[in-house]
Formats: sequence, C-alpha cells, structure tokens
Amino acid sequence: MEQVLTGSCHCGAAHWTLTGDPGSITACNCTLCRRYGALWAYDYEGGRIRLHGKTSTYRRAGKSNPALEIHFCPVCAGVLCWRGLRLEDDGRRRMAVNLRLAPPDAVADLPIDRFDGLDTFDDLPPSGRCVRDLWF
Repeated sequence: MEQVLTGSCHCGAAHWTLTGDPGSITACNCTLCRRYGALWAYDYEGGRIRLHGKTSTYRRAGKSNPALEIHFCPVCAGVLCWRGLRLEDDGRRRMAVNLRLAPPDAVADLPIDRFDGLDTFDDLPPSGRCVRDLWF
C-alpha cells in the first residue's frame, strides 16, 4: 500500500496530501523559511502533491522576478506549501509542502537535510537529525 501523508492548517480549511515516500526533509535558513519555521518535502505540481481547499498566496515584494510563491490558509494563515513560479527544464513546476502541518507520529523519523539558503545556497553536511529531534 502506498504511503499518503496529509497536512492541515490549524483551522482545517485547507490541507495537502503527498503520495509516496517523502524522502528526506529540508530545513532551510533563508529569510523566509526561518521565519515560517517550515520543514519542506518536495515534488511537482500535478504530481504527488495535491492541495485541497482555498489558499491565498504571497510573493516577495520588491522582486521583479520572484522564484516562488507561498500558499497559506486565508482563514488561519497556516503556511501549506510553496510553488515554484518558473518551470523546470522538463516543463514541470516544483512544489514543497510544509511537513510541520502533518501529524507528528507520521513524520517523526524522516531524516532532515539542511540547506543554507541564507549565505551559500548549498546543502550543508548531514547532521543525522530527523524531524523528531526538532519537535520532541
């Protein structure tokens, strides 16, 4: 049976599903991700990630060509995902869901990859930590 993870905003008006292995989860320290405290699991729009319910979006002001938009619940403001605004070379559009909206026991043992989105834009060396280490 294929794994399906779900994540819901606080009020339940919007949620996401991710079908299949979520892989390792990214913790990023960029100016946006560190403010949201999000942990990201990736795929593509129309692929294994599905959004449900109404969302509002945020694009960084002052950027003439922003790379992504953040989707959040218009009722409780829970951050559900980001959606890439540029197409990949294969024509697909990247998305990432916020794993912090999933039930803790469903994601506790997923490994975390750290990404330096603030300074170097590089992956950082593995720390051996998993989601459980950040939550519990």
